[in-house]
Amino acid sequence: MHYVKGILLAALLLLAGGVGVKAEDGFDRPAPDVINDMAPGWNLGNTLEAVATWEGADFLNNKGGLGAETKWQSTKTTQATIDYVKSLGFRSVRIPCAWAFGHISNASTYEIDARWMARVKEIVDYCINDGLYVVLNDHWDGGWLENHISDTDAKTIQRNKEVLTALWTQIATTFRDYDEHLLLAGLNEPNAEDQAATNNLIQYNQTFVDAVRATGGNNTRRILVVQGPSTNIYHTCNFMSGKMPVDVVPGRLAVEVHYYNPWQFWGMTKDEDWGKVFYYWGKGNHYSGSVHNATSGEEADMKSQLLLMKQHFVDKGYPVVIGEFGANWRDLSSLKGESQARHNASIKSHYRELHRLCKELGGMVPMTWDTNSPHQNGTDGSMTIIDRQALSVFGTYALEGINEVYPRPADTGIGPFPRCGDSLRPAVYMLTGMRIKTLPAIRSLYVVNGRKRVYRK
Repeated sequence: MHYVKGILLAALLLLAGGVGVKAEDGFDRPAPDVINDMAPGWNLGNTLEAVATWEGADFLNNKGGLGAETKWQSTKTTQATIDYVKSLGFRSVRIPCAWAFGHISNASTYEIDARWMARVKEIVDYCINDGLYVVLNDHWDGGWLENHISDTDAKTIQRNKEVLTALWTQIATTFRDYDEHLLLAGLNEPNAEDQAATNNLIQYNQTFVDAVRATGGNNTRRILVVQGPSTNIYHTCNFMSGKMPVDVVPGRLAVEVHYYNPWQFWGMTKDEDWGKVFYYWGKGNHYSGSVHNATSGEEADMKSQLLLMKQHFVDKGYPVVIGEFGANWRDLSSLKGESQARHNASIKSHYRELHRLCKELGGMVPMTWDTNSPHQNGTDGSMTIIDRQALSVFGTYALEGINEVYPRPADTGIGPFPRCGDSLRPAVYMLTGMRIKTLPAIRSLYVVNGRKRVYRK
């Protein structure tokens, strides 16, 4: 059935002129090459995916509004924000996004609020303006689908497919003319813990791919990202290997998993009777006498999991997006007998090793999770690299680890002012934060891509 459906869709796209995207448009590049160029990646976390209201039993509501962007963190995203992200060496931005839960203007037709769509597009454009790749998804979104992957009722599955198709038809149509720098990702972390639930997920992945491809234009060749069950590496290799969607074009699909391992290092906040929190991770970073040294989940385990993804997906033509990755950087100053320096080194090693392995194995892009919470919160820690309000680095050791594998562009200090005719690209800001769109009238310092530049009239 999928095969016949794919052939019919391909025929329609050919008649519409969609499949014949010219090589000079950039869509001729193999998907693994594109994924390699996207590394390292960064998440605009806790922002467009935030749920602004929990009111109402039905997820199809418009109660989120534009204010949802700053519900879980306080900084509105600007071009200067993205300029700074690029200046730190990141080459791609994953934009987690809610659509159905809080941004639906017409529940009967599943129509996405036009103001919300325009705001998402604006932020995508910030990234495209800077030459960055973008992964735009339908995130947790109130759990309308991700919490119901295992539901087996036929009517429920049909309605879920209907909503998913409606959402992605609108999103894909809006971004149909964007070039290969934009990737679309169907979901986020679909809750599927066994083969039966994964079989449902496989259907939803197919629904997403079919909906996007049917919109034509550049979407006929765009790289699309589908999610493994629970974005867990073992589940994905065990339950979904060899079961990727049928596509009308070869070599334009990628698979997404997340890497938060081990739990005791990246997220656990207190000792339990079954195990201790890990403050120290990696070769040479254990602290003598501490009971908080990692006893599992270190370099060898990280490598073995990534090798599984290479064997089951990359080697079969499906590159891997590690859509989320990170570990909480903690403040151990209140603890006696522990070493902040060794913990700092552990964070650096953790970030460096994942990026090193992805680069070495190829066809994988790690995308660091970032919450814009520049406070360590004591021993609980924080998974934040960039302080978006101050446009400064908070997670120093994590970034150092990344930059040892993917070096940050050289900062030469105050440099020359870029000119592009009478218009300015990239975006230019006064030191007060105000953006200017024409050449300055006076000689002064300005911020361009997160760096100070001098304009001489």
